[in-house]
Amino acid sequence: MGKLSFLAGAAAGYVLGARAGTQRYEQIKTQANKLWSSDPVQTKVSQATDAAKTKAAPFVADVVSDAAKTTANKLREVKDNVGGDKDEDLPAGIHRGTDGRLHAEHNWGPGPGKLP
Repeated sequence: MGKLSFLAGAAAGYVLGARAGTQRYEQIKTQANKLWSSDPVQTKVSQATDAAKTKAAPFVADVVSDAAKTTANKLREVKDNVGGDKDEDLPAGIHRGTDGRLHAEHNWGPGPGKLP
């Protein structure tokens, strides 16, 4: 229901905006620029930016740190699995050779001597 309401509102806004024309668009744009450039708005923008830097930075650092640790653990698991010690779920036609590298069967295509 929420998506339907949003789409209906967006469609109504588009139709009304299209009917208003370019002149009204320019008026709205000018007013919006004046509002954005006003001192009270810019003061609040500056305060929000400072708050984001001081309060959000530790949170972001924690999230990035956790993501890095998770990725490192997954990479360790993959590295441990390279030797073939663990069972792998490889697609058909791909196998791990005695050298530890992945190899694909290459019995596809027209075959030797059949290319133009």
